[in-house]
Amino acid sequence: MQDGSLRAYPLSDKGVSVGALKDYWYLNIHDNDNGQIQGICLSHDDGCLITYGGDGNIFTFDLWSDEELPKDLKVIIPPPRSGLEKEKGTEDITDPDAYTIEEDKQKKEYERKMKEAEEKKNKKREELSALRQDFVFLLQKNQKLPKHMQLHREEFEMDCRIFEELDRQRLQRIQLVQKQLAWENEKQLIGLQKLQTQFQDSLEFTLTVHAIQSNHQISTYSLLTVSEKYAQDKKHDDSKWALLKEKRTAHKETEQAEEEISRKTESVVFENQAEMLETPEVRKPTTRYIESRHQKIRRLVEKYDALKAKIMKRRAEWHELYKSKPRDNYENAEDAEEIKEARATIGCYRLKTATNYTLTEDDRISTEKKMIQLATLEDLIHQVKVNMNKEIVSLRDLKVSIIDEIKSLVKEVKSIQASLDVSEHLPIPLIPQLHPDEVPEKIVEYNSDVLLKFKEEQEAQAKLKEPLEGCPSSRAFRHVFLRPPPVEQGHPVAQAGDASAVVTEEQNAFEMEKAEPTEMELEILKREKIKNLYLQETLIKKIKTLVINFDAELRLLLHKKLKTDVQMKSAALRCLTCCEELLILKKLEIHEDLLEEQICALISEQEDIQSELKSYLTKMEDRKCEIVMLQEREKAVYASFEASLGENNDFADFLTDILKKEVEYVEKEEVGREADEENENEEEEDEKPDLKTDEENCGSEDVVFEDSICPEGCSEDLFLNTIQLRQQRIGIEKALAEEKKIAADLKKEYDALALKAKEIETSLDTTNRELEAFQWAKLHRLNDLCVVVPLRLHQVQCLVDGEMPRDFSQTLVFTNQSLQYLQKRIVDQRNEKRMQREIHKKAKEQHKQLLQEKKEMAMEIQRLEERCNDLMMEKFGRLVDFEAVQVHSVNIPMEQMKVRIMEKEYEHFVELKEWEERIVVLQHQLTNLTRENSSKLHQLNRFCHEKHQLETELESLTGQGGEFGGTRSADIKETARLESRLVHLTCEVAFLSKQIN
Repeated sequence: MQDGSLRAYPLSDKGVSVGALKDYWYLNIHDNDNGQIQGICLSHDDGCLITYGGDGNIFTFDLWSDEELPKDLKVIIPPPRSGLEKEKGTEDITDPDAYTIEEDKQKKEYERKMKEAEEKKNKKREELSALRQDFVFLLQKNQKLPKHMQLHREEFEMDCRIFEELDRQRLQRIQLVQKQLAWENEKQLIGLQKLQTQFQDSLEFTLTVHAIQSNHQISTYSLLTVSEKYAQDKKHDDSKWALLKEKRTAHKETEQAEEEISRKTESVVFENQAEMLETPEVRKPTTRYIESRHQKIRRLVEKYDALKAKIMKRRAEWHELYKSKPRDNYENAEDAEEIKEARATIGCYRLKTATNYTLTEDDRISTEKKMIQLATLEDLIHQVKVNMNKEIVSLRDLKVSIIDEIKSLVKEVKSIQASLDVSEHLPIPLIPQLHPDEVPEKIVEYNSDVLLKFKEEQEAQAKLKEPLEGCPSSRAFRHVFLRPPPVEQGHPVAQAGDASAVVTEEQNAFEMEKAEPTEMELEILKREKIKNLYLQETLIKKIKTLVINFDAELRLLLHKKLKTDVQMKSAALRCLTCCEELLILKKLEIHEDLLEEQICALISEQEDIQSELKSYLTKMEDRKCEIVMLQEREKAVYASFEASLGENNDFADFLTDILKKEVEYVEKEEVGREADEENENEEEEDEKPDLKTDEENCGSEDVVFEDSICPEGCSEDLFLNTIQLRQQRIGIEKALAEEKKIAADLKKEYDALALKAKEIETSLDTTNRELEAFQWAKLHRLNDLCVVVPLRLHQVQCLVDGEMPRDFSQTLVFTNQSLQYLQKRIVDQRNEKRMQREIHKKAKEQHKQLLQEKKEMAMEIQRLEERCNDLMMEKFGRLVDFEAVQVHSVNIPMEQMKVRIMEKEYEHFVELKEWEERIVVLQHQLTNLTRENSSKLHQLNRFCHEKHQLETELESLTGQGGEFGGTRSADIKETARLESRLVHLTCEVAFLSKQIN
């Protein structure tokens, strides 16, 4: 049971033995790997055996006895075959393409199914053809019947939903086929798009529009389409400036919004405070007063802000006015430059071929500028041609619409002529047709008919090459593009319908011929005839008008195109000249680049040197400042020494010598050391004459003795202070010497750099002159190019002795507009000169008047200022700044604090009032409780008296017990009653005392 198999052992009635287990019935029912039998059980009637295994399967077996077992189910085991050893074994199949046994069986089964399906299809086709013939027979039979007995076509339809279901199934099948061929269709479309982008999209179609009544025709320009990359780059360059403008405008808008927000914050604060004070209840006088104070402060703030804004605005206006005021010796730079240029160029007409012609930096021609110019020119040419092509295409579209309109009008004319007599028919104009060159895009268009024709050609070629095999491409085209034949060609139902329609029309005509018109009908027919004649004439005139207008539009556009052709030819010649100039510039570009590189290197070097010179200047200025500071410190040392000496000091000379002599002492000490080494005693030669005294010649030992010992009568503190000042002076002099040395070194380096900067500047000037000379030579070479200028004979006005010269090299070429402009400009210059003189004269007079007014205004201002000062002195006793008074007239923070104090006082008052009310309530409660307690105390006192009385009565009764022996039982009862009452009173007293506590 581990491998999912089941064994059944036959058991005899005699008993179970080992030999009986040799025979068994074996059956694999569960999975061999995962089908371990988990359990075996019998049904409730012992008629079935049920097994379930680990593979999740459950099997049931019927248990039959020998009597119930049918004879047909007994298995007969066949005997084994003999002679198998002599038979030859089957050979292995070595062909890799051969079918396996399973594949062969599947193929045979598939062929059988296909054969059965074809048989069913043929049977259905035969049935459908028989039904179709019967239906056609019925239709013909129906048409032969009289009209009143004929059935309508709709009555032959059994159920319209059948056709809807058929259409739905057909659509589903079409969608299924489209899904199956979607990948192949997408693949073919991508290949077609690649071919179109490679060959077709790079060119624009050239179409020719023909006139209808004449031989005029107009053709479009043949152009190459602009690449997407070029268009994107151009758009990107154009959009940069737009982005910069948008950023600037956005930045300005944000600044304005921030200013508005800052202005509104103060007013919003006060509004919020006012809203906080608002309550749905009726406001009390205090809150109203606080709110009024808030409003007052708000008005004061608004007034203060308005006053401050007015003052600031006035200050800004005065600032702008003073800022715009020109100086006395002011000269406009632009006017001065224009005057200088006019003086230099007035009356001088220099040509570019002149030797003294100078080029500015903007006029210099480079390869990049020429390439940009050429690209711009080509772009303009392409744009003009594209616009003209669009107009021609729109004209072709107009012709198409006119043809459609003419067709509809001709159809109307024919319908009108059908109701007229033949003698009254006017000749119908011919319908214009489109020429093949007017719709060149249809050359590359295709449809199913074209593809079927292509399929037939492919099949014919394939039959010539491989007569035994079919063309594989034809099958693909058959599935994709093969369509059912139209109904008009051979469908019997359609033919029957047409036949019935013809029969009905003939019958109607026959009936109309039989009827005789009345007088009213004749009158109506006459009116209709007149109307139809008018409509016929009107429609024919409209057709002729459309044709004439189209031809006129074509001739106008043709005239415009001829002018454009002249402009395009001139532009093409200009492009040719630009290309020649570009070639020359390319040849000269190397030398120009070398010169520009030299200039750039010199400029960068000059900038570096200028930066170094500035750094040296700053260092020198710093050293000068250090030197000045040290000198000031030295002066401060001497000043402090003079201050410490005081007046009439007996040791002033001695201390002064100590202060000044230390420099000489240090120098003498150094000389003494050299003398000890070389055994020589020499005195220094560079001693200052003003520091020498009589005591200096006494020897070095005396100096040491004098410097180290304070003389008698001299203050020791003064002596020590002098020694400290001497040390400070020595340090300052050493630092001063070092700073001077460093300053001298910086000066030398600065001079060397300045000399180098001058050399670089001279070399830069020479290089610039070389570049200017090169630019002039380049311009001269460009001017030597031959330029084509188309002229007409009436434009040539250069005559020599009344004849046209053969050589025009010494003449100038002007357009008529330029020549007229120059002639007009002469007159304009004279008028401008006269006007400028008048303006100058008026300006002089105005200047004099303004000077006089300025003096008068200054006197008036001075008078008003004096009067204002006098009035302030009379009223205030001193001069007052009214702007400061206006600005600081109201202390807004103090007013706000006052309002806040009032709010706090009001809040405290309300809170105190609430507490007083609560105290009153509590006092009432206390009095009530006191009254209740007092009443309960009175009740307790009464109970105590009653208790005392009862106790006395009880004692008296117990004392008289012998006297009342006969009434013993009554006394016992009375005693029990009194005791119970006493207990009850005691409980009440305890309860009341508890409540009182």
